[in-house]
Amino acid sequence: MNPYNDDLRPQEEAKVSPESESPSSEVTPKTAGMPAEEPLLSYTPAELVSASPYPPEKSYPEDLQISWSWPHFIVFVIFGFISLVVIQGVMAAVYAPHRGMSTKQLEEYLLAKPQFVIGSMLLWYASIFFFLYVTLSVLRGHSFWRTLGWRRLIPISAEMPKNPLAYFFAGAGLSLFVALLTASMKTPENVPIEEMFKYRQTALMFVAMAVFVAPLVEETLFRGYLYPMFARAFGIGPAILLTGLLFGLMHGAQLGWTWSLVAILTTVGVILTLVRARTGTVFASFLMHLGYNGLISVAAVVSTHGFTKMPAGN
Repeated sequence: MNPYNDDLRPQEEAKVSPESESPSSEVTPKTAGMPAEEPLLSYTPAELVSASPYPPEKSYPEDLQISWSWPHFIVFVIFGFISLVVIQGVMAAVYAPHRGMSTKQLEEYLLAKPQFVIGSMLLWYASIFFFLYVTLSVLRGHSFWRTLGWRRLIPISAEMPKNPLAYFFAGAGLSLFVALLTASMKTPENVPIEEMFKYRQTALMFVAMAVFVAPLVEETLFRGYLYPMFARAFGIGPAILLTGLLFGLMHGAQLGWTWSLVAILTTVGVILTLVRARTGTVFASFLMHLGYNGLISVAAVVSTHGFTKMPAGN
């Protein structure tokens, strides 16, 4: 049934009636007070949107336009946990001796094997990147790096510097401040990361990874993948705090869950995320992270003479 039949009837009646041919004919009571119909094409797109009963979809700045959401994040977490367990289990089976050893002896044995400590971490990082590449780039047809926030350094805030070196040296300065802050703090003995530094080859490979791999991976995951999703869900301020908190907690196991150190790294994570938010690109926080890890690594190598003379108390 034509929904406009009721509107057409008066017109048909007007054609039959001779009075309708006269320009001076009066409007019939049936159509009195009814607004004249206007075709939809006479409206502009903006007027049509404003007249819609549904609110317009919320728009986001370019650096927060992403193609993933919470279901993808849940699958990502499950995949990351399972892949970590599988990789470490396989690596332990390959490098662990077949004779009976206590848990402490096995831990010390594996820490002395850089192939296990560093190899398992690199394989896990590679599996995470492979998952993101397939699910965000191959299956969805997006540029892998750009969709994860890697853009040219053109700060969205006029207060942020445009020179890349400014972020690198700011990160180095932040690491110096953290070193001065922690120098007077009493840390527990046998912190896992310090235990690792007792083995020279493992320590050197760990330092190399901290400079050349960790900033790239951690900035892509935290500031490229997690931050924009949190910002869209909770707002920029809460997203900065939440991303920084997760960054600190991720390093908790390495620090033996020393909460004072975890709190400091959480603060570092908040600062890195703030830089990412104010510049609109992961490249800025990456440079800052690179400067932070770089100065710490150089200081560790120099102070221990290449991890041949560990400071007293370690």
